[in-house]
Amino acid sequence: MKKILAVLVLLTLITFGSNRVLAQSGGELHFCLRSEPKTFNPLLAADDASETIRYMTGGVLVRVNRLTQDLEPELATSWKITNGGKTITFQLRDGLRFSDGTAFSADDVAFTMQQLMDPALHSPTGDAFRSSEGKVETEVLPKNRVRITFPAPIAGLDRLFDQVAIMSAKSPQKEMAVLGPYYVGENKAGSYLILKRNPNYWEKDPAGRPLPYIESVRLDIQSNRDIEMLRLTRGEIHFINSLDAEYFDKVVAQDPSMAHDAGASLDSEEMWFNQVATSPQPSYKKAWFISTNFRRAVSEAINREDLARIVFRGHARPAVGPVSPANKFWFNAKLQAHPFDQKSALQRLTQDGFHLQDGALHDRDGHAVEFSVITNAGNKYRERMATMIQQDLSGIGIKLNVVTLDFPSLIERITHTFDYEACLLGLVNDELDPNAQMTVWLSSADSHQWNPSQKTPATAWEAEIDKLMRAQASTLDPKKRKEDFDKVQEIAWQQEPFIYLVNKNALSAVSPAVHNAHPVVLRPQVYWNIDQLSLTSEVARNR
Repeated sequence: MKKILAVLVLLTLITFGSNRVLAQSGGELHFCLRSEPKTFNPLLAADDASETIRYMTGGVLVRVNRLTQDLEPELATSWKITNGGKTITFQLRDGLRFSDGTAFSADDVAFTMQQLMDPALHSPTGDAFRSSEGKVETEVLPKNRVRITFPAPIAGLDRLFDQVAIMSAKSPQKEMAVLGPYYVGENKAGSYLILKRNPNYWEKDPAGRPLPYIESVRLDIQSNRDIEMLRLTRGEIHFINSLDAEYFDKVVAQDPSMAHDAGASLDSEEMWFNQVATSPQPSYKKAWFISTNFRRAVSEAINREDLARIVFRGHARPAVGPVSPANKFWFNAKLQAHPFDQKSALQRLTQDGFHLQDGALHDRDGHAVEFSVITNAGNKYRERMATMIQQDLSGIGIKLNVVTLDFPSLIERITHTFDYEACLLGLVNDELDPNAQMTVWLSSADSHQWNPSQKTPATAWEAEIDKLMRAQASTLDPKKRKEDFDKVQEIAWQQEPFIYLVNKNALSAVSPAVHNAHPVVLRPQVYWNIDQLSLTSEVARNR
């Protein structure tokens, strides 16, 4: 299987190379942002629009290839992690310049790290590097090298630099001087932005031609998805980076050649029970929710295949656990999605004293099993899932009430008042590394949703997860980290604090006018190789 995958990847990469040689330079690429960027400072980017600008304009030391998920050199030609995982040393490329002509050197990396780790800046990108209290030391070394030392080891340290766009220490343009393939050439607030080709971009194609091929990129601010779809079909924009299932099927109906389903994404939809001891629930319901048998029974009573097929029109797959199979390295391939088996579910419930009476499930004390699940109003996919789960659970005698709330009210309940019984929400996952899930799995964390901010772990299995998550974060051996995180996934699969439902597919739409587009599951799905995209010669001449 590994050999087959390797051949497929090799053929794809060969295709990339041939496309680049034949590519037509010039033209203007058009697509939409769904909101205005909140910042052009790449160290402060947190919203989707700002991250889009950062990705296309920011030069990084290393880049995670969104197709292979491997780490590749960019502004740095090589790097080495030493000092027990606390120090990383980069060898930088020589002779590079920012978009405004300012020379690039190790001083710029040192300046960027100083800004990134300044607590007064409150950089969301910098948070990932804060392994412990203490100062980050950056040393500029001879021969265009730079050494960065952190106060404590950081597992997966090198991959974190994929998000760090290097800023100029000297340019009067500050963050507007960039090292990526494009720079912001025009910004009409609330309307559009135009990115122009960086004349000093360092990378070239195999034929020696400078990249990027496309002369400019126009980003129109458009929050209305119906209008965005209309513009795509009219040929006014070239792609939509991310679609939900309903819009995707509309694209398929109008022009199948534009529709791209890259398979399961990193994102998941899940349901969980409130296990907070102080929550305002009857004690008998708390007893249900903390029971592994009860959670497993509810999970087995849900038909995930139907959720994927009906709610997401087949553009999803039953979820296995905390990691999507799209995460090639970290996914525990030994695990399978929980099967739909209502007979097994009833057998589990019987072990805890539950029994059916006139078609309704009762606990050992005679309480009818009835609870409510909250989800966010207006999200038609979650509302449909909740309705289908309601029907599934009726098959084992459970009465489920579906409650939709506006999003702020929902967040208030699951994070402050804990006045809820079960919740159905999704998890958007941008990072491959398990350290990105620390705030979910550590029992002391605020985002440990089913029972957050515990002073000590409430259960033995949560204590074991704490131990394993800390262990994988403190070793540099990828094999040992994988072993530890595989065990975390196994515990989560067995205990089901989250009942994982589906992994939505990564769906996009791309005009045939765009060459060398190979949508992937990692963000950004379509323009991850923006410097290698090109337009047909007709488009390039006419725009």
